[in-house]
Amino acid sequence: MRFNKLFYLFAFITITNLSNNCFCQTTDTIFPQYSITLKEAHIGSLEIDTMLLNSYGNVPSNIKEFYIESRSIFKAANVDFTNNSIVKAALNNDVRLLGGPLLGDLTSEGVRIWLRPASIQELTIKVKEEGCKKEHFFTVNPDVSGKQQSVVVKGLSSNTKYNYQIVSNDALLSEGSFTTAPKNRTKKQVRIAFGSCFHKIGLHNPNLINTILERSPHAMMLLGDIAVDDRENNFSMHRSDYLLRDVSPAWKKLSANIPLYTSWDDHDYLNNDLSGVPKRFTNKERDVLRKVWEENWNNPQNQLEGIYFNTRIGDVEIIMLDTRSCRTVNKRGEYGSYLEAEQLDWLKNVLENSTASYKIISSGTMWSDYITNGKDSWGTWDILAREEIFNFIEKENISGVLLISGDRHGARGFIIPRDSGFKFYEFEAASLGGVPGPNAWAKDTKNQLFGYKGAGLKAFGELTFNAEKQNSSVTFRLINEYGEIMEEHTLTYEELSPKGQ
Repeated sequence: MRFNKLFYLFAFITITNLSNNCFCQTTDTIFPQYSITLKEAHIGSLEIDTMLLNSYGNVPSNIKEFYIESRSIFKAANVDFTNNSIVKAALNNDVRLLGGPLLGDLTSEGVRIWLRPASIQELTIKVKEEGCKKEHFFTVNPDVSGKQQSVVVKGLSSNTKYNYQIVSNDALLSEGSFTTAPKNRTKKQVRIAFGSCFHKIGLHNPNLINTILERSPHAMMLLGDIAVDDRENNFSMHRSDYLLRDVSPAWKKLSANIPLYTSWDDHDYLNNDLSGVPKRFTNKERDVLRKVWEENWNNPQNQLEGIYFNTRIGDVEIIMLDTRSCRTVNKRGEYGSYLEAEQLDWLKNVLENSTASYKIISSGTMWSDYITNGKDSWGTWDILAREEIFNFIEKENISGVLLISGDRHGARGFIIPRDSGFKFYEFEAASLGGVPGPNAWAKDTKNQLFGYKGAGLKAFGELTFNAEKQNSSVTFRLINEYGEIMEEHTLTYEELSPKGQ
């Protein structure tokens, strides 16, 4: 372990320069007391995980003791959050919620709130429009201690900010806020944040999370490598990593105030570059992994195989693909090996039937991996299916499609030119954890808009859709943890329309 004394000097100089350049961060910067490397995070020992929890300041002693005690219990096989010893550790340390609140599945009438109560005691969620006295009440009656619960908060006004509290016997357990989505038929502005590669490290960064909150997005898309690191088929330790997420003060602030939409990548799934059902793993283990994932996130429901889904926020269709668990390992390079037929057909059906002006399609790994020659992405797995998707979008004149991706630590933008003269645009912000990665720029830069290396870059992407304007457009911004807008690119609806070229 290292206590990086030089970091303080570097960070002080950085903040001073940012202040002199009038960047927009308003929250006081918090300096880390520990600097954990990606390699150390992947190891994920008790010492490393505890340092991660305390990396931006020591958490309260009861939280630390609860986490350490629970982590030792999770070292055994087949332990979940309903385990009596886990529940007892929570109650002994006055932890009333093992996890949550975690917002998700935002609509124009409300939101779904995920939480994991430590007991079966009744909870009440009080929701109130900002500036109004009227309250809406929703009741949670857990049937099993430690089991996750989802509560649909509904009957609210569209595109309106609400504050909420979670109480039990008049004791406040948690609170937060959210803004409902605009109605689908309206053309109100929608703002979506996105990024990947927290890698357990960035989950605890209050500077980055405070900046995201200050930008007030309707929602945030997390594209993988988020909370679990290289636990393979040790499902109990997957849950331990989710607990580390859920006791983090910075993460709790993000999840309680911004609806999150999530997909996984290799480190969440099994281990580096693993996908599908590789050797020494089984189909049953993949099924268990999917179940553990679904138990710990708050995505819209999908009855199909895999964890992909679509939803809509105002005039924006969100489409998140499962580019990790649906692959067919022994057919790499063959048609259908990346998404499998069911997901590929589903994607085309969603695109064809969407009435939203804009469609965001996320891929855990890059669509146009010029950086590492398609090492673990579309570039070598399934070129034919990717071409089929692009052809389908052009042939059916599906307008407003934006591609976003992650995995390759850093931040980059690409143009994917087509023979028709049309161009797809891909934005990658794999920099939530600030960890090292490959080169910022491809060897051939003719189709690259920008590039930043991952080491030290703690930044997220943001898409602001202005469909209400006569000249409808979307603006991409890359924003670092101090609020500096590092990149800004505006694309008109016409530029994203195949027949508009």
